[in-house]
Amino acid sequence: MESQTADQTAQLPQVTEPRNPGMALDLDWVAGVQANTSAIERRCATLPGRRSVKKDYQAAWLLKAIACIDLTTLSGDDTEGRVRRLCAKAAQPVRAQMLADLGMEGLTTGAVCVYHDMIPAAVRALKGTGIPVAAVSTGFPAGLSPFHLRIAEIEESVKAGAEEIDIVISRRHVLTGNWQALYDEMKAFRQACGNAHVKAILATGELGSLRNVARASLICMMAGADFIKTSTGKESVNATLPVTLVMIRAIRDYYDRTGYRVGYKPAGGISKAKDALVYLALIKEELGDRWLQPDLFRFGASSLLGDIERQLEHHLTGAYSAGYRHAMG
Repeated sequence: MESQTADQTAQLPQVTEPRNPGMALDLDWVAGVQANTSAIERRCATLPGRRSVKKDYQAAWLLKAIACIDLTTLSGDDTEGRVRRLCAKAAQPVRAQMLADLGMEGLTTGAVCVYHDMIPAAVRALKGTGIPVAAVSTGFPAGLSPFHLRIAEIEESVKAGAEEIDIVISRRHVLTGNWQALYDEMKAFRQACGNAHVKAILATGELGSLRNVARASLICMMAGADFIKTSTGKESVNATLPVTLVMIRAIRDYYDRTGYRVGYKPAGGISKAKDALVYLALIKEELGDRWLQPDLFRFGASSLLGDIERQLEHHLTGAYSAGYRHAMG
């Protein structure tokens, strides 16, 4: 990563990006997609050692990571009180004095992500902050509920105030190579979202191969996805660097072909600040600085923020506080 100040890195001017309208299904393009697994794994294995930032530059990139977090609670025991606390943390992700010392007053997370029932509580808690509410939908996490109910769930979440909808695709369409069915499903989900942006969760740990990941990524973009996302966070294998490389190269190919930028969201298993830095480095190298804004990049995370805050505190004071000080619940 090149040297940048905290202010330059975390708060670059926001650009209004035209929404991906999708395109006709191009099965020839899909059939030609390849993924050289050994080359992809070699590329990813070298990244943590090659890309290292220290001191002020590391702090700047960690602040950037905060701005790109979808702060998330997706538990069966979620309550309105928990959601309110999460929203308060999203609006003030790092203690005010620390942000002042870093010259970053006003920093917030990218969004708050909840189940449908928690949308009203989140909307109320975030009123006036400018932070959008994202809702998981379409029978999350398995995506196996009746299709008309998945469509209805999207519509109800949008009506309740969600500005972003994280849908789950039917993995069986990928595993059986039924690309038309995947395209039609994704297109229907996009239509049901209306003006709300849609993130397509591929559940990459369940797709069988990197080539399938690449094909599913491409088809979801063809059908109008605003973001493609790795995982629900509930699979046994969630976000990985090889999967990330495959998906962001699909995004780059789609942009080169159509001129439309699609966002990327790794989710599940990213809990350490050092890991966030590696993901940001990969995005910068493969897609460029424009994708380092929250309208095109998000982390799906619940515990990442706490570790980033600890690292920033160490940067300022030379010491770590107890982990419980940064816990949410």
